[in-house]
Amino acid sequence: VQLVESGGGLVQPGGSLRLSCAASGFTFSMYAMRWHRQAPGKEREVVAVISNGGGSTYYADSVKGRFTIYRDNAKNTVYLQMNSLKPEDTAVYYCNALNGGSNYWGQGTQVTVSS
Repeated sequence: VQLVESGGGLVQPGGSLRLSCAASGFTFSMYAMRWHRQAPGKEREVVAVISNGGGSTYYADSVKGRFTIYRDNAKNTVYLQMNSLKPEDTAVYYCNALNGGSNYWGQGTQVTVSS
């Protein structure tokens, strides 16, 4: 099982990034997917969730209206489009696959929002 995140980097406030998470080794279309983030000195928090079919989504209040989670089950990939980025969005972002007792994590990708 592998979850590989990509797309992080340094961006100025107000900018955009798109994170990708490529999955392999399990039946991606049967898993809800989540993006989490962890900033230095803070607990990991859920940022966005998407159901296995993509029909349902959830966003943390802190990112609602700025971030969009979506998935392509044909490509076994989940995305997080991040717009209007703020310095407080700086964190390591992790993708997570969840189905009952199965819970897989990626290694994380750093997002830094700074001028």
